[in-house]
Amino acid sequence: MQSMTKVKRTYSSRSRLSLPSSSPSSSPSTTKRKHFGEGAENEPPTKKRITNKTSPSERSTKSKQSVLRQLHFSIETSVLRTCTVCGLSYTQGAPDDESLHRAHCSRVQRGMEWGREEEREAGKVGVEEIQSAVKLKNGKKGRIICFKANVGGRIGSKLAILLETINLALSSPPLSTDILQSSKAYLYLIPSLTNVHREKIVGCVIAQRISTAMTVATPSETLLKGDSNQATDRDLPPSSPTHRLVTVDTTSGLFCNPEALPTPLGIPRLFVPSAHRRQGIASRLLSAAAATFIYGCRLDPVNGDVAFTQPTEGGHAIMQNWGRGGVRIYEE
Repeated sequence: MQSMTKVKRTYSSRSRLSLPSSSPSSSPSTTKRKHFGEGAENEPPTKKRITNKTSPSERSTKSKQSVLRQLHFSIETSVLRTCTVCGLSYTQGAPDDESLHRAHCSRVQRGMEWGREEEREAGKVGVEEIQSAVKLKNGKKGRIICFKANVGGRIGSKLAILLETINLALSSPPLSTDILQSSKAYLYLIPSLTNVHREKIVGCVIAQRISTAMTVATPSETLLKGDSNQATDRDLPPSSPTHRLVTVDTTSGLFCNPEALPTPLGIPRLFVPSAHRRQGIASRLLSAAAATFIYGCRLDPVNGDVAFTQPTEGGHAIMQNWGRGGVRIYEE
């Protein structure tokens, strides 16, 4: 019985069992060739199935090995890179980081686009054109638009991406929901060189309603502050006014008097792409915000009606040139 079980397990053994029932004229060799041929026809699919099963695993193994090899090499060398153009630090070799850097660097250099889709939605969300045919120093003309900073829809998504780019470029935290609700966005648009139906966003100012701000210390007060840091407690008592100056930025020597004065307008964000700077875009946006932020009330930065949050080096220069020393500082 055991031998019969073994016979039933093979195709060639079943062929030999059929020999006694075949006709006498049948040639054993012919029968063997026939069954051998049939067996040969069934072998290639078996080999293909085996090949199909092993091939994906081999490819997967090779793929995993390549990833592991890359991670092994990154241990000995630093993969953190800082772009000299946009200033963003990212991990070289990480697809998500590199993709983020390419998109961010492009927006920082050339700005974002404003097209037909935004224009179709502009009337629904209350977008206003503040000024048209505004001429820049290079002779180009553009327009300034304004809308609420907490707007939704496609324009809201566009503004969110723009603010993300600005925050990364300035190393600033995101603006809170409360700040956006009390703010307006001012954008400077110029015609696109490649598409007549689109415009480029070459400047952005976020204007916020605030209540108080601090005046910037004069150079003489700042000098006294520096002298007081080197003096002892006996030489200069703690009650001295120079002890009470608020340090904003020691690099640029920016100090403020601690007294909070009524100030209606704050500027938490100001940004111009690098390819469009030194054309007067920032000052025109700031002037438009000061003139229209409060309906029927033109604000004057020289009189202390406008304040900035802690500015960067470039922002400090704009604050001094545009406000002629009258712009104040407030805490965001």
